[in-house]
Amino acid sequence: CLVSSTYVCTPLFMSHHSLLYTAAGLLNKMVIIIIKAALSKTNNIILAAFLLVYFVRYGDAFFQDLKIPKFPSFNIELLNRNNIPGQSSRPIGNPELEQKLILAIRADGRLSNSEEITNLVQALIERKGVQQPAISPKVYGRWKLIHTTNADTSSPIQRKAVDASKFSIYQDIIVNDSKKQLIVSQVVKFSETAQLKVDALASTSKFPLPELQPRESDGKILGLNILGVSFVGEEASPDPSKPDSRINFVFDEGYFDFNGFQVPYPVPFRWPIFRDAVKGWIDIVYLSDNMRVARGNKGTTFVLIKENAFNGI
Repeated sequence: CLVSSTYVCTPLFMSHHSLLYTAAGLLNKMVIIIIKAALSKTNNIILAAFLLVYFVRYGDAFFQDLKIPKFPSFNIELLNRNNIPGQSSRPIGNPELEQKLILAIRADGRLSNSEEITNLVQALIERKGVQQPAISPKVYGRWKLIHTTNADTSSPIQRKAVDASKFSIYQDIIVNDSKKQLIVSQVVKFSETAQLKVDALASTSKFPLPELQPRESDGKILGLNILGVSFVGEEASPDPSKPDSRINFVFDEGYFDFNGFQVPYPVPFRWPIFRDAVKGWIDIVYLSDNMRVARGNKGTTFVLIKENAFNGI
């Protein structure tokens, strides 16, 4: 443009003022024509320079007289956020429902299966959170467990850890960059210097793990629930209408840590006889910036929040 750079002289970003911007474009063309005509006469170069300087200097006032509004500054980040399919400036999920669920859990406790909590969890699941949550960048990081149904199908050790509501329980979902391996870790904090950590190798479409073939057994050993009882077969099939919602995993190692002194977890995860029994999965049924609702292969429902996302939880 030969006029002030604060005006748009192309129809690319025209809005409801398109007619006015078209008029501005025509005026620009007229100026260009006049200058070209002047330049055709070598003795009129000074006139062309004068016209150019005039419109650069007084373009704002000229267009204000025509009542043509100044086009707002162009924000690339705003364009990327609002105009690209699948992206929005609005918060993903339902913050209002999340807050109600937080308050209900605060009132009733981590293990409560109250009707209010059950209804709020179901309401969140029915809302649209992040699509393809298992491979979304939002799924990575440390998550704090704030509620679980603690199904009887969980392993005895798992139930004991969860029942002790005074202990903080976390789930870390991280990527080992050097190995390009997805890791899901369960962490039970007994104190600032004592914890239990169990690591699992995980698999998604983004970080596939060939070893993770479908689980074959329900996990009972001699008919006893020692490692937990899992869905298998058709019951374990992922929902085809919700692609990339499942994280498959196989527990790999675990240990108790007492201020640096480590004691192995009492399950030999890598023994071939146990390898199938320590496979599992979580289906992420709701994911937002701060909250995740997941269902596990043993029928348990978990509600987790990003660490430090909500005060007092």
